Amino acid sequence: MQLPTLAEIETTRRLIDPFVVETPVWRWQNRHLTDLLGHTTEVWLKLELFQHTGTFKPRGAIRVMLELDDTARARGVTAVSAGNHAIAVGYAAQQLDSTAKVVMPKTANPARVALCRAYGAEVVLVDNVHQAFERVRQIEAEEGRSYVHPFEGPLTALGTATVGLELCRQVAGLDAVIVPIGGGGLCAGIAAAVKLLQPRCQVIGVEPEGADTMHRSFASGRPEAIDKVRSIADSLGAPFAEPYSFGLCQRFVDELVRVSDDELRRAMGLIYQGVKLAVEPAGAAATAALVGPLREKLAGRRVGLIVCGSNIDPATFAAQVSLAGPEGA
Repeated sequence: MQLPTLAEIETTRRLIDPFVVETPVWRWQNRHLTDLLGHTTEVWLKLELFQHTGTFKPRGAIRVMLELDDTARARGVTAVSAGNHAIAVGYAAQQLDSTAKVVMPKTANPARVALCRAYGAEVVLVDNVHQAFERVRQIEAEEGRSYVHPFEGPLTALGTATVGLELCRQVAGLDAVIVPIGGGGLCAGIAAAVKLLQPRCQVIGVEPEGADTMHRSFASGRPEAIDKVRSIADSLGAPFAEPYSFGLCQRFVDELVRVSDDELRRAMGLIYQGVKLAVEPAGAAATAALVGPLREKLAGRRVGLIVCGSNIDPATFAAQVSLAGPEGA
């Protein structure tokens, strides 16, 4: 399998630089966190929610679309997503003088659909995520648009690896980095970069209990699928794993953990209280893992958390946080 090299990741960062920002890292050390973890655990947030479009997704989408020739860009691109990838593809098409036609499930957050359209994308709504993948293949075949995969492929991994490249250069000597997993593209790229730059650092992937395709894939040794996404973290709700991103995760990820929807909700509330940011469930996944299943394991360590994004409207955020049950429920 073609593994990302440090030179390729650095080249990708230079290529996408006109279209992305280097997102900041912030050390979280106020009482909201120390009451839970104590004062010896150092926590660094990689705030990828400050990226253009509100998530890490433009990094991979831009890298893929930069590889298209002028004819392909003129025909346009297509994508499938619950929201964040579709938004990023719309943004990338706008930046690279192309057009985007994206397919989203009808359950997608209306604010995300509106943001897709704001970036100029044509949005096609279907009943569920499995139908979305079928519809996008039709668009690709009938209209000649290039398909920009939400998480799979070497170019996508090089794009997401730039998150790990930045983090490792912003914070030295990390003991662990916790990365949310949907399809695995973000974790695959970050894990590859971290192991190149800080090889002793552990990379831990976190999935929602109701969308654990990577757990199932690790257990069987091959990419697996789920019949339905059963989690509030819809942007982590990939219906299946794919060979390349699975292969990179299998090679570079040290451990996987799961978190429940209530743990995600509590972490959303914790970030709001302690960091004053309203993040979507996916953006709270790494925090949920640290204060939940990884609390004892990573006690006293230097830990990086990937806050992967936040495209959520105020009403939905408030509703989810209000539903959080007590810890241990």
